Amino acid sequence: MDSFEFNKMVAAILIALLTVKGASLISEILIHPHMLKENVFKIAGVEATQTADGGSAQPKGPAPIEPLLASASAEKGAQVFKKCASCHTIDAGGANRVGPNLHNIVGAQRAKHPGYAYSQAMEQKGGSWSYDDLNIYLYNPRHFVPGTKMSFAGIKDDKERADLIAYLRQETDNPPPIPDAPAASPGTPAEKPAALAPTSSAAVPPISASPVAPEHSPPQENKR
Repeated sequence: MDSFEFNKMVAAILIALLTVKGASLISEILIHPHMLKENVFKIAGVEATQTADGGSAQPKGPAPIEPLLASASAEKGAQVFKKCASCHTIDAGGANRVGPNLHNIVGAQRAKHPGYAYSQAMEQKGGSWSYDDLNIYLYNPRHFVPGTKMSFAGIKDDKERADLIAYLRQETDNPPPIPDAPAASPGTPAEKPAALAPTSSAAVPPISASPVAPEHSPPQENKR
């Protein structure tokens, strides 16, 4: 190959590179990219709230489980468990499926059911399945344990989730006691009823010194 042919090849390569670079510069001038206000693809099971500047806040969390368990129904929870039955068994000695058997799950150590291959994320999570953790996990599994193999989007209805946890508790031989609901902060002053103004210009009769019994006695607190 003589020098003339070689120079022609080098010139052609340079022209091609200049053409590509020029096209890139022109496209950037003509097209002005802008960021979207929200993601195009929605992730199932994650509820995010908008901040004042239009950004995305942390996903909304579940309601506290303790007050819900006080009125939860294990019978209704058995119906809710049908959503889980394709991947889990719950009878004593039941087989592992896509997910592990869930008998005795309440209070059990995480990622310890024999014969089941847990994800690395679940093994590293550690701890035990308390009522609070079950509540948070069943609300949004992938948010509680990022990287979990469980593809279920979660149960967002607080009542259904509480019923399911009550059923899981029923299917646990020695479940931990249900914790008491958090008490109200001490020192919070009770609201005082607004004073009623007289409806006419007539003198208001004096209030009797003897106490008047209320029309209805206050309801007794339901303690469990």
